[in-house]
Amino acid sequence: MEIKILYEDEYILALDKPSGLLVHSDGRSGEQTLVDWINGNYPDLKEVGEPQTLQNGEVIKRPGIVHRLDKETSGIIIVAKTKEAHQFLKEQFQNRRVEKIYNAVVWGSFSAEKMEGIINKEIGRSASDFRKWSAEHGAKGELREAVTEYKVLLPHPDPLLAKERENKQDLSYLEVRPKTGRTHQIRVHLKSISHPVVCDKLYASGKVCDKESCLGFDRLALHALSIKLELPNHTHITIESPLPAEFESAKDLLKNG
Repeated sequence: MEIKILYEDEYILALDKPSGLLVHSDGRSGEQTLVDWINGNYPDLKEVGEPQTLQNGEVIKRPGIVHRLDKETSGIIIVAKTKEAHQFLKEQFQNRRVEKIYNAVVWGSFSAEKMEGIINKEIGRSASDFRKWSAEHGAKGELREAVTEYKVLLPHPDPLLAKERENKQDLSYLEVRPKTGRTHQIRVHLKSISHPVVCDKLYASGKVCDKESCLGFDRLALHALSIKLELPNHTHITIESPLPAEFESAKDLLKNG
C-alpha cells in the first residue's frame, strides 16, 4: 500500500488518503487500513493518541489520529507524532479553530439566490437505518449542533446554457467548509437540502452511480482539499491535497456546459 505524504515535521504527518481506504478497523472486515500503514512506517506512533471502542466492543488504537475521514472520502488526514502534539491538535479541532475545505460534486442545480449558503441543522441518528445519521425531523438520540458552509463553483448560473443542459445529468460542483466535525456531516447536510453527494451509497442510494452518468465518478464525489491549522510552535500552516483526476475532469466538463 502506497500513501503519499503531503507534509511532515517534528509535530505532524499529513497524509493523502485515497478513496476506499478505511482509516482504522471497523471490527467487521479484515481489509487493510491507514492505521496499518502508519504502524508499519511509523511504529513509534503506536502509543500516541487515544484508543477507540468499536460497536462490537473491540478496543483499537488510533496512532496519532486526531480527526476522521469516511472510507470513501479522499484527501488530507492529519496525524500527530507526539502525545503533546496530539493534545494540542485535539483541542484545536474541538474548539473549531481548524479550517477545512472540501470539494464535492452533488446532484441537482442551485438557483441564483442559493449559490452559497449555510446549513445549520442538528444531526442525530437515523430512525430507519443504524448506519446513517440524519438532519431531518425524527432523528433519534442526542441531537448535536452541526454547521456547514457551501459555495457553488460550477456550473455558473447562465440561463443561455440552461437549454443545452436539459438533456444532461443535473450536477453541481461545490466548495464546502464544515464548521463542526460530526460523523457524515457534509453528506448528511447536503442530502438535507436535496443535493446529496454523487455516488453516496448511503445518502443517495436511489441515484445512479456510473462514470458515464456522473461526470466520471464511480466513487463518493467528496475530497478533503485543504486544512489550515496551528502547530505547537504557534506557526500557522495550510496543507493542500491535489485534486484527484475525477474532480479535475468534472470541473472541465461543467465549465464547458
